[in-house]
Amino acid sequence: MARLAQTHGLTDVQQEILATVRDFVDKEIIPVATGLEHKDEYPTQIVEGLKELGLFGLMIPEEYGGLGESLLTYALCVEEIARGWMSVSGIINTHFIVAYMLKQHGTQEQKDTFLPRMALGEVRGAFSMSEPGLGSDVSAITSKGVKDGDEYVLNGQKMWLTNGGTSTLVAVLCRSDEGHPEGTAPHKSMTTFLVEKEPGFGEVRPGLTIPGKIDKMGYKGVDTTELIMDGLRIPANRVLGGTTGRGFYQMMDGVEVGRVNVAARGCGVAQRAFELGVSYAQQRHTFGKQIAQHQAIQFKLAEMATKVEAAHAMMVNAARKKDSGERNDLEAGMAKYLASEYCKEVVEDAFRIHGGYGFSKEYEIERLYREAPMLLIGEGTAEIQKMIIGRRLLEEYRFQG
Repeated sequence: MARLAQTHGLTDVQQEILATVRDFVDKEIIPVATGLEHKDEYPTQIVEGLKELGLFGLMIPEEYGGLGESLLTYALCVEEIARGWMSVSGIINTHFIVAYMLKQHGTQEQKDTFLPRMALGEVRGAFSMSEPGLGSDVSAITSKGVKDGDEYVLNGQKMWLTNGGTSTLVAVLCRSDEGHPEGTAPHKSMTTFLVEKEPGFGEVRPGLTIPGKIDKMGYKGVDTTELIMDGLRIPANRVLGGTTGRGFYQMMDGVEVGRVNVAARGCGVAQRAFELGVSYAQQRHTFGKQIAQHQAIQFKLAEMATKVEAAHAMMVNAARKKDSGERNDLEAGMAKYLASEYCKEVVEDAFRIHGGYGFSKEYEIERLYREAPMLLIGEGTAEIQKMIIGRRLLEEYRFQG
């Protein structure tokens, strides 16, 4: 086991889970990841392996057939998976956020219907907030859900849906004015709808179209899509929690947990970049010695390792705080911000250590170099994180004058 990014105080069960996941990553993900990524091919066999390991139900309570593990265990598993291939951790993370939202906010009927099948990976989750005309400004969404008898009719266009094609259950945030008079604050007139669909592309149910995969610079393999609702009819019992107007809070709770997982992804990718850099530096020779023996390279390795260690510690702290039942938006924002920024820097240093070979598609670092930027914008940009951190700090350190 490597010296960096160790987590102290884990139970025997947690250590066993992590050892199993790391073994799976080393044997089943790393050898095939770059080939699949270059072909932009969905990792079907890897996903089946993760199902068998029970990872789709890792945090789903045991009463619903899951493993009932903590956010910390989950985040450490995500870190290991992202070390192998970040796209795979995205497939799990979006599923997990929907399962978490159901566990925390769903009606009993919704939990009974979805969680057991989600634990097995039979129902696969995706969630949708963003729209083509807005990014992090969730309060400006225009998609609408209008009550019509015992149903709601949904119209609008959503964007950046991870697992949009392969998922069978999508948590979709829409504006719903029912029971909310004009002038109500935007975040109090939003509702999360649980939309069931067939996997695939095109019209996947009447009124719901998944146009196709968005072609991306990195983060390939996983399908990122749009979602178009045109007269999509949803029964009233598929409003998350059974009450309209709570969608913004439900989504933000899910995203808060998601930010810990994006931090974990950053940690995993940075660890892999460090491994590649330190390994290559001991194989490549210039001026009669390993490049690792040049002080300039040792300085890079020292900075990279320190960043890997710091990001991991902050991510673990944010997960433990949430597990303890405390508010963790400050810690999650800090962890996500730091881990994604450090990930980009560690990957770039590993890329520089590789020299010209870093630019070759034969070397794994080329893939990591294209993947790291996604973490700077996923689950809220760095600027959004800094805004959250700044506001929370002003709450905590209010001037008493």
